[in-house]
Amino acid sequence: MALWEYAHLPRGFAELWCQELRSLAELADLRSRLRATMTGSAVVERPTEEHWSERLVLLADELASNALRHGGLPVAAALSRHGDEWLVAVSDASPGMPPTPAQGRDPGKGGFGLYLVADLSTRHGWTTLGRGQKTAWAVVTAV
Repeated sequence: MALWEYAHLPRGFAELWCQELRSLAELADLRSRLRATMTGSAVVERPTEEHWSERLVLLADELASNALRHGGLPVAAALSRHGDEWLVAVSDASPGMPPTPAQGRDPGKGGFGLYLVADLSTRHGWTTLGRGQKTAWAVVTAV
């Protein structure tokens, strides 16, 4: 079984917002917006209580930076919720390039974000939506 398999977006989630990203410089705004939506504050106020939300912020940052570096514009990050579960989905313009974790690379050279997303999420995957669009997604449970 592959670490990143093709899987449709989970059902039952209601999208809260979607944000277009044009450059890596916009990731700070994405992180702030995620925190504000999940905890009511754009900054970490209670580190011992907000570990689940920071995990989702990290996953979103990894998926969005990968999309911006390797996927091609337009890139968009969406946040959705279903009960205690939060879904981050990042779309880019490269449906023919599935998320591929680094293999046989010196860890000092990076490229291991997809392993991190797989380890820290409740579930994850990627799918193609519409024409010319790939979406990588991850779910975190608020506990």
